[in-house]
Amino acid sequence: MQALKDRIRRDGRNLGNGILKVDGFINHQVDPVLMYEAGREFARLFAHVSATKILTAEISGIAPAVTTGIHMNLPVVYARKHKPVTMPDQVLLTLAPSHTKGRMVELIVSPEYLANGERVLIIDDFLASGATILGLVRLAEAAGARIVGIGALIEKTFEEGRKRLEPLGVPIHSLVAIQSMEGDQIIFA
Repeated sequence: MQALKDRIRRDGRNLGNGILKVDGFINHQVDPVLMYEAGREFARLFAHVSATKILTAEISGIAPAVTTGIHMNLPVVYARKHKPVTMPDQVLLTLAPSHTKGRMVELIVSPEYLANGERVLIIDDFLASGATILGLVRLAEAAGARIVGIGALIEKTFEEGRKRLEPLGVPIHSLVAIQSMEGDQIIFA
């Protein structure tokens, strides 16, 4: 997606250690027009998978997941990182490493929003090592749902997360692929 690539070139920052700062338009401040267009593109790419629900992780995956949901007319569920008092005692829970937080984080979903037989499309901000997305896969599978596709705004191909996800046998699409981040450079695939 050219508009996303252009925005990364203009406003993205390579912080080193494989961390790409996109806080000004995805992770902290959101560009709704850019996310709307990303959602439209994901809807086009995944139109054939017959998803019944979209799943993401809070917080950065919410914007692209919601705009995809708008275009596909699907509800969006996001895995919480902290269990609120409004959530039932019995939850779906897994752990996933967070590259930016430098520790393991919980991913929690209420079973009332992710059910047996659902056809789940995962949409997230990044596909890097694949660890967060695999955590979302575990949550969906624990609910008896089936993963039908995986989409990411930005893929860092050098972290090889796609290789970890390919055994799932579902379509995997990223809107922008980055092949390396050396020094202060961001090299697109």
